Amino acid sequence: MKRDEVISVLKNKLNFSDQSVHKLILFHSELLKANGRYNLISSSTELTAWNRHILDSAQLVSYVDFEDNKTLCDLGTGAGFPGLVISIFNNNSKFHVKLYEKSPVKCDFLEKMIKLLNLDCKVIRTSYIDEPKAVDYVVARAFKKFTEVLRISREIGKDNHILIVLKGKNAQFEIDNALNYYKFSYTLKKSITEIDSKIVIVENIE
Repeated sequence: MKRDEVISVLKNKLNFSDQSVHKLILFHSELLKANGRYNLISSSTELTAWNRHILDSAQLVSYVDFEDNKTLCDLGTGAGFPGLVISIFNNNSKFHVKLYEKSPVKCDFLEKMIKLLNLDCKVIRTSYIDEPKAVDYVVARAFKKFTEVLRISREIGKDNHILIVLKGKNAQFEIDNALNYYKFSYTLKKSITEIDSKIVIVENIE
C-alpha cells in the first residue's frame, strides 16, 4: 500500500486521529532523514516504510485496551516498531509505553522522536530483565524466536498479561515448538500488511 492508502486505513479502520496521523508523517520524514546516517531500518524498505513498518505496527492497537495504569513493553523496538507507533496512537496519559532497545544510536533517535512528537513513553536502555513483574502487555516485532520471546514475557509480565507478537509464514511452526516448553493459549490473526504474516496473541502463559 502507498502512503495515502495506509493513511486511509489508519483513520478509517484503526481509528487514528488526524493529530496522530500528522505525527506519523513527521516521524516517517525524520526516520528517512536519519536512516541515511544510522541505518535504523533496512534501506531496501525505505520506499515501502508506510506499509512495511508503520501500518504493520499500527495494526496492533486493535488488540490493546488503553486503560488507566496499564503498562506496555516493546522488546527490541529498534527504530520504534511497533512501540513508538502504538505510543503515537495512545492518548491516555495513564497508559504507559516502554521501549526496550540496546543500540545507543537507536535509543538517541527514539528519545529525539519522543521529544519532537510530545509522546508519553520512555526509552529503556538497560536490560528487560530488570523490569519488575508488572507489565500488562508485551509486544515484539522482528525480535527473537517465539520461544525466547515467551520466556522473557513470562518473566516480566503480570500473571494475566497479554503477549502480542508479529510473525511471518512460520508462525504456526514456532508456536508448535514453543508448546514443547510452555503452556499457553493463543489466537492467530491475519496481518493486514502481508498475506503470509500473522499476529500471535498469547495469554495464560505457564
